[in-house]
Amino acid sequence: MACIEARGLRKAYGATVALDGIDLRVETGRILGLIGPNGAGKTTALNAILGLTDYQGELKVLGRDPWRERDDLMADVCFIADVAVLPRWIRVDQALDYVAGVHPRFDRAKAESLLAKTTIKRTSRVRELSKGMVTQLHLALIMTIDAKLLVLDEPTLGLDILYRKSFYDSLLNDYFDHSRTIIVTTHQVEEVQHILTDLMFLNRGRIVLDCSMEAFEQRYTEVMTPPEHAAEARTLGPIQERQVFGRSLFLFDGADRARLAALGEVRTPSIADLFVAVIGADQAQKAAA
Repeated sequence: MACIEARGLRKAYGATVALDGIDLRVETGRILGLIGPNGAGKTTALNAILGLTDYQGELKVLGRDPWRERDDLMADVCFIADVAVLPRWIRVDQALDYVAGVHPRFDRAKAESLLAKTTIKRTSRVRELSKGMVTQLHLALIMTIDAKLLVLDEPTLGLDILYRKSFYDSLLNDYFDHSRTIIVTTHQVEEVQHILTDLMFLNRGRIVLDCSMEAFEQRYTEVMTPPEHAAEARTLGPIQERQVFGRSLFLFDGADRARLAALGEVRTPSIADLFVAVIGADQAQKAAA
């Protein structure tokens, strides 16, 4: 059974269409990167999945209707919107007490074990902790809940690179076990590429790319060509061309890598490069229409 399945999912706020009848399926035990520009519909999609907004169309999360069965659903779901949401007045031990009281799948002993590896004192208040310490506390609270679905909406916003790396390392090493499903949205896509199993681009309420990371690596290719090979590369139908240090960098969808290798240096593009190419093409198509 799929963890999440939607058909014709639509949400409008007056004349503004946030989700334009999308179909999606997220299998159990996958890590999906949901990527899109501001206003693409990512937060609306997550709110629908979490039962925080109504919608049109069909949506099942862990076999439940999230809008009508939210109380039951949330026993199996965790959500991190921002590591800065912890109340600044609360003490660390009070935060542990609170989560233990509201979530039936919280493993307090495991949380205590994670905190023992830090310098965080149980009597400290959140306002007394550094940003990095708040992240460590948040991890200890969330990653020790035995949830079937974890939703992360820009979880590392405002953190420095050391703690962002620590966050995703902990996510992969201490939490993910192939029976849980994770959805993560972020603008720092280069930092999640190594943990994703699936990739989805959302733009203007529509899905413009949906593939596994295995398919991504097989399907898309970048080649950097010297000037004398640029014209030949263009005949192969790249989806994007840009100039880098006096050479042409082309991005191809489904091209023959052996043929491209004869034209220059071949590599797999980053998610960020593909995102710019796909979203740019989609917006140009919309503008032309």
